[in-house]
Parts: sequence; C-alpha cells; structure tokens
Amino acid sequence: MANSAEALRKRFEEELVKFKQLEKDKEKSIANRQQLEGQLTENNMVKEEFDFLDEESVVYKLIGPVMVKQDLNEAKQNVAKRVEYISNEIKRLEETMKDTASKQEAQKEALMKM
Repeated sequence: MANSAEALRKRFEEELVKFKQLEKDKEKSIANRQQLEGQLTENNMVKEEFDFLDEESVVYKLIGPVMVKQDLNEAKQNVAKRVEYISNEIKRLEETMKDTASKQEAQKEALMKM
C-alpha cells in the first residue's frame, strides 16, 4: 500500500513539473509577443512617417555608427517587409500560445484527477 502511494506521489510530482514547464513556456511566449508588438508599433510609425515624405526627400539608414543615404522607395519596401514579417511572427506565436494553453489545460485536468 505504501509503495502504491509513493508511486502516485512521484507521478504527481512529475506531472506537476510538466505543468510548471508549460507555465514558463506560456510566460516566455507572452514576453516575446509583447516585444513583437512593440516592434510592430515602431515600424508602423516609421511607415506612417514615410507617407508624409515626398519623392525628393532624403532618407538615411543607420548601419553601425554610420548614417548611409537610402532610396525612399527602398526604405518604404524594407519597412513594409518588416511589418509583414513581424505580423506573421505574431500570428505564429499566437498559435503556439493556443497550443500551449490547451496542453496546459490537459495537464491541469490530469493533475486534478490524481
């Protein structure tokens, strides 16, 4: 009888460790999403600023410690690509978060049954 209780306790602890790991993964995903949201906001602001410029405007790009002149259309394309990439990363991360949440719920149910 004591052996059975010990085995159950050990299994419960293992399941609890899995649950805690899923919680850490969830928190990491939330932090990553917040960072991506910040980058998306920043790039959207740049995109809006580009809309105010006329075709003759001079745009510079910071490369290391040097400001390099860049074509306005090229700069607009680069920002649009970044916005698209970041948006896709956010969507991918949201799917990962949903998957983690469902795994966490299943793990919680397994713990409750014990």
